[in-house]
Amino acid sequence: MLATPVQTGWRRGDAVDELVAREWLVTNGLGGYASGTIGGTCSRRFHGALVAALPAPLGRTMMLNHLEEWVTGMRADFLEEFVLECGLPVWRYSDGAIRIEKRLVMPHLQNTVYIVWTLLAGPASLTLHLRPSLKFRPHEGLLHEELPSTWKVDVDGSRIEISDGGTMHPPLRICVIGSGAQFAQLVREPRVVDNLIYDVERSRGYDHEGALWSPGRIDIPLVRDHAVGIVGSVESWDVVRAMTYREAMDAETERRMQLLARADAQDNFDGQLVLAADQFLIRPATRAKDEARVSATGDSPHTIIAGYHWFTDWGRDTMISLEGLTLTTKRYREAGSILRTFASYIRDGLIPNMFPEGEHGGLYHTADATMWFFHAVHRYVRATGDRETLRHLLPKLIGIIDAHVRGTLFNIHVDPSDGLLAQGAEGYQLTWMDAKVDDWVVTPRRGKAVEINALFYNALRIVQQYASEEGDGDTSRRMDELANKVRQSFNARFWYEEGQYLYDVLDPDDAALRPNQIFAISLDHPVLDRSRWKTIVDVVERELLTPVGLRSLARHHADYKSVYDGDLRSRDAAYHQGTVWGWLIGPFVDAWVKVHGRDGALKFLSGFEPHLGEACIGTISEIFDAEPPFTPRGCAAQAWSVAEVLRSLRSLRA
Repeated sequence: MLATPVQTGWRRGDAVDELVAREWLVTNGLGGYASGTIGGTCSRRFHGALVAALPAPLGRTMMLNHLEEWVTGMRADFLEEFVLECGLPVWRYSDGAIRIEKRLVMPHLQNTVYIVWTLLAGPASLTLHLRPSLKFRPHEGLLHEELPSTWKVDVDGSRIEISDGGTMHPPLRICVIGSGAQFAQLVREPRVVDNLIYDVERSRGYDHEGALWSPGRIDIPLVRDHAVGIVGSVESWDVVRAMTYREAMDAETERRMQLLARADAQDNFDGQLVLAADQFLIRPATRAKDEARVSATGDSPHTIIAGYHWFTDWGRDTMISLEGLTLTTKRYREAGSILRTFASYIRDGLIPNMFPEGEHGGLYHTADATMWFFHAVHRYVRATGDRETLRHLLPKLIGIIDAHVRGTLFNIHVDPSDGLLAQGAEGYQLTWMDAKVDDWVVTPRRGKAVEINALFYNALRIVQQYASEEGDGDTSRRMDELANKVRQSFNARFWYEEGQYLYDVLDPDDAALRPNQIFAISLDHPVLDRSRWKTIVDVVERELLTPVGLRSLARHHADYKSVYDGDLRSRDAAYHQGTVWGWLIGPFVDAWVKVHGRDGALKFLSGFEPHLGEACIGTISEIFDAEPPFTPRGCAAQAWSVAEVLRSLRSLRA
């Protein structure tokens, strides 16, 4: 069995500024999390010791923003190293003869965090001082809004309960734990910490300055070899006191080791990715009505968070990520639940594009998420042989095709003249290249997009196959006729002779060299004639490939942007105009292997292993700058980035 995976994030001697640049993330299976910089500074509005996943309309809520910590008689700069052990953060401090270790864990499916310190060497006892600072708010909420003036603090021995008074937020419950808990005390020194600056938000042009309120200081004796600290939670006191720190840590470590064993993780890189995948699989606790509706059918609702910190569950990201996050890790029950959950949301032949934070209903402005649903179902059935779920979903899949043939929302429709799938509505971006600033849709791609039609062809062949296997010959023949027409039109119309690659969009024609054409080869049912596969793979490798994914636009294009940085408008102007997307390495590897074979393909993943130690430790960023050093940008942890690297790694090693 694989030993406990360890990922180093920082060691004494590394650049000091990396203490602020590098981040950590721990999640709770509900969408809640704890996150921060290695050095303890809150550089994002999303950094906090406890972000709880609360029922709508609250959604994910910042409950314990910051925890200042110091030990009497020790320097502030005594961090020796930061590592992830089994995906959980460990800080090790040393100052001469004194050594202290700090650990953090969130029990699975609880809005609770344990933060503990252990004196490993030094005097028989020291005093640990903690100062919690608070402002209950949506985790993406404004920072500059005024603090409440009605804070209330109740203390009962080692238990502290804090409410902000007059709002719908639950109270924050803090419990002091450890051998010295009975001697710990809250020294009531309420104060407001003004003018806190969140540097990442400032650099991104967002609201970046605000205040926090602190009830005082918690003093806890540090006794050698005894773990002491606090529990922070919005759960009931019965739940908060149900487990000791050691029980909580042991239970979560055991859960993670079971995930690694089930996935048959082979080495440290593989193991880190399996643990990273776990962060995105959640129960949608913020949508209580939906959870109750799905549970009433005897199912267990699951979904996928598209990315931390600010994404919710997105249909497109979920379907692209499903195989890598669940099937390669043998989490088949969660995979089936996700597919059945999303199937229950189908409206007008579409699955939701996204679920806004703190709301029950989904938004449906997407042309490709639904096509990816077919791909996810097919990969699920192939991996599990679950014909019962297939029979449940097949009528829905047929209904989706029929809705697209008739025409559905956002002008998504099959053009009867050539059988190709067209889409586009003013003011909407319906494909994965979805940047929009005010009324400016940066990459509109209205018309017949290359990957949409590759996905549509793939979907038709999937339904054709399953309808035939289930004895529905009429549907199978109808899908075959539609697919044949798509294939003929695609190969006749999408080939861009002058560039020797595929148009990105037709009607109107757009010859920008983008990675979307790779799906015409990579999917299970390639729509592109085999004679052109090598040409496409070669041009994508030459013009778009980087060590951490594919560029979204070739360098020679007038709109190419080499750096994703600056304010929102600047960033969105670069989002799909050169910026590298890690998840695209998966379909590229699939296509490359079809052309060249598996030998040598692992080299395309080599840039991701060192990346696990450079940004948000142990996971993969959303995007990267288009030129060296390929600086990580965007979301600190992205589901489809992790999913596609893990899927490709396991596919190539099989």
